Amino acid sequence: MKEDIKGYSIVLFDGTCNYCNSKVNFIIKWNKKKNIRYASLQSKAGLYLIEEYKVSPLLDTLIFIENNKANIYSTAVLKIAKHLNFPINLSYVFIIIPPFIRDAIYKWIAKNRYKLKGKSDACVIHPKEVKQLFIEE
Repeated sequence: MKEDIKGYSIVLFDGTCNYCNSKVNFIIKWNKKKNIRYASLQSKAGLYLIEEYKVSPLLDTLIFIENNKANIYSTAVLKIAKHLNFPINLSYVFIIIPPFIRDAIYKWIAKNRYKLKGKSDACVIHPKEVKQLFIEE
């Protein structure tokens, strides 16, 4: 699997969360370079990457793996934004806000994500041209 993902940044997300899936769709839409790959936290690939990058499976967060480092909470979101097209990439400027402030906001949203958009029993099935961006294993 390591060869399949070499050179890509990776977003690990809660595959059963409708809010998280909507954010993944947003990232896909705005990442015109298609240099990000995706895996749900519940997938074999997601579980493998959590273990590989020594991220606690108990964390309630999106994980962004870039340059052999796992980023969590608001830092992950902002580093993803850097990969997106203008004007979304400008939001990276918020990295200057101290992490304890950014992360408090992120954790509140994460805690309430099921209330915001609900939960599904299974991961979303994407069209073929989008499906190739997902790590499957």
